Amino acid sequence: MQIKQFATKYHVSTDTVRYYEKEGLLHPNKQDNGYRVYDVTCEHTIKFILVLRQLGFTLQEIKQLLSLEQKPVSDSCNQETVQLFSSKINHIEQQLLFYQQALQSLQLTRTLLAEGKYAENKLVIGSLIEDMYKKLQEGSGHYETT
Repeated sequence: MQIKQFATKYHVSTDTVRYYEKEGLLHPNKQDNGYRVYDVTCEHTIKFILVLRQLGFTLQEIKQLLSLEQKPVSDSCNQETVQLFSSKINHIEQQLLFYQQALQSLQLTRTLLAEGKYAENKLVIGSLIEDMYKKLQEGSGHYETT
């Protein structure tokens, strides 16, 4: 399939597809007329990229994993992959903990607001925000904004 069909099918822009190609993540076949043809291998790769991006992997980490996938299976290749996954698992676990605590804080705040008790609990609500901010600073809920 051509780039527009490919981009539409996977809900990304054609610019994103071109960027992934420029970065060496996607390798479509080029026809004599210059058109790119995205085959089953490209479809597998874009699914891999989209899932890992959703999990918080950077493009550099994804590139590293795709590179490892091309190498013959070896102990060093496996160790490198396990190390990268372990690091990402730890990061996701920290995010989950942060979001669970944040969810509880938001639910408590909603309850206080719904009961019309904002004024008398303004300090409690402010304290919840302060606690979440401290956790962000400690890295337990770190996320990138870009």
